[in-house]
Amino acid sequence: MRQLYHLPISPACRKVRLVMAEKGLDFELVEERDWERREEFLMLNPAGEVPVLMEDGGEPISGSMPISEYLEETSTELKLLPEEPAERAEVRRLVDWFDRKFAQEVSDGLIFEKVTRRFLSTAEGGGAPDMTVVRAALHNLRYHLDYICYLMEERNWLAGEALTLADLTAAAHLSCLDYVGDVPWAQYQGAKDWYVRIKSRPGFRGILADHVAGMPPPKLYANLDF
Repeated sequence: MRQLYHLPISPACRKVRLVMAEKGLDFELVEERDWERREEFLMLNPAGEVPVLMEDGGEPISGSMPISEYLEETSTELKLLPEEPAERAEVRRLVDWFDRKFAQEVSDGLIFEKVTRRFLSTAEGGGAPDMTVVRAALHNLRYHLDYICYLMEERNWLAGEALTLADLTAAAHLSCLDYVGDVPWAQYQGAKDWYVRIKSRPGFRGILADHVAGMPPPKLYANLDF
């Protein structure tokens, strides 16, 4: 069976998990604390980062977008990228928005401060979260939730009428923040309605079952009617 080296509260890893779940692919999760820089893992990905996909008898594939595109090209029964070039470009624009802009302005800082620091030694930068970083990320989050609301005024899904990789990418980031209880859904109805629909899909069940040791999610995290 294919294996995915991952971290539970990682948007990049969750995106790949959602892609595989939507496509109905079986896989085994292997948790990899990439900051430990294990030699065996570095042999799979010299960058030392998750996610890494291992197919039976194949070479390792690293990075959320290379893995997602590989799965799109090799598992074609369900397509997550449109055929029409302009529509495909819009999906890729939104994927880049969340994986680059949203990550830089919101999720990278929040996840490091509120999750990763808990597992690092003092010498590695562990300890209490830097609340200046947390407050800045939460401030920036509101802008992005506004943008999702704007997109949903005229669209059925983020990039258009069909579920695409853009939705899975955005949901991967927001589900990580939802795990640490930092998304003010009630103030952004359009974004909340979109997230309820994607959260209710069968492919999301594995994400909702995640549990980080010593850090349980809020009660509403796995509740489909929140």
